[in-house]
Amino acid sequence: MAGSSRSDQRIGLLNGVAAYGMWGLVPLFWPLLKPAGAGEILAHRMVWSLAFVAVALLFVRRWAWAGELLRQPRRLALVAVAAGVITVNWGVYIWAVNSGHVVEASLGYFINPLVTIAMGVLLLKERLRPVQWAAVGTGFAAVLVLTIGYGQPPWISLCLALSFATYGLVKKKVNLGGVESLTAETAIQFLPALGYLLWLGSRGESTFTTEGLGHSALLAATGVVTAIPLVCFGASAIRVPLSTLGLLQYLAPVFQFALGVLYFGEAMPPERWAGFGLVWLALTLLTWDALRTARRTARALREQLDRAGTGVPPVKGGAVAREHGIVASGVPAPASADAPAAPEHRDVGAAKP
Repeated sequence: MAGSSRSDQRIGLLNGVAAYGMWGLVPLFWPLLKPAGAGEILAHRMVWSLAFVAVALLFVRRWAWAGELLRQPRRLALVAVAAGVITVNWGVYIWAVNSGHVVEASLGYFINPLVTIAMGVLLLKERLRPVQWAAVGTGFAAVLVLTIGYGQPPWISLCLALSFATYGLVKKKVNLGGVESLTAETAIQFLPALGYLLWLGSRGESTFTTEGLGHSALLAATGVVTAIPLVCFGASAIRVPLSTLGLLQYLAPVFQFALGVLYFGEAMPPERWAGFGLVWLALTLLTWDALRTARRTARALREQLDRAGTGVPPVKGGAVAREHGIVASGVPAPASADAPAAPEHRDVGAAKP
């Protein structure tokens, strides 16, 4: 049993690295789709993603959730909101990469956990520990430094972080699995996306049939590029601890940042390094605090089990949580627009860049 558990964790870790690695390397893919514009690429992504996940669900015969969702107008409305928000996220990300803003796009996913925590405080009235307040304050200082460095607020980063944090908040309320959620969202996106592609074709502005078979195949592959990392993430999420996923999430923006600087050759003046340094400091504080909280929680649970074994009345779970300062926003959520769900903040099936 122990060997099987270790094997499962190894498989989960490999799938997690694969998922976040693919999300981190996706900036290499979008430029291959030129001369298609960001709008056309986005529309193809919606159309082909639905085709891919629909075939996958037909193969595994998992359709019961669809009937339940259609009988729940409130959840269906939330799925529509999620579809709208992720459309903005995907569109901005594709445009940013193909316009030479890979570094700024990576910043959006670095600051996403900070934005998620800020939204938890403002919208859900969550309480933060002192270290978390310090991390959020450091993140705010980073945005100010980067605003000075860019000469304007880092709008791309802020848009990506806010849209993905909102997406995570909505998906937490919808509570659908990753593939099912992507299917529902792309089903809502499908008709507008298909209509836009037909409109482009009627104006002679579509590249799908004018740039050769290879270009058409790459546009169709946007569905695979969207769905495969999500499948790997799902395989990882059920096998490894959330604390491990919380650390793996940083692979995606790290890879994106490295590609922006080393491969695409984007400029990194001193003030930009200073801003990124502050963001990384904030994330270090969050991660350290989350790991410390996880250890305290595990110790408290062990004490409860010991009390139960000796006949001593166990401490109530809520008392343990209060005693150790555990609050809902204790673990930073995983980053990325194609990136998924976070412990405590995001549903396990969020869609990445």
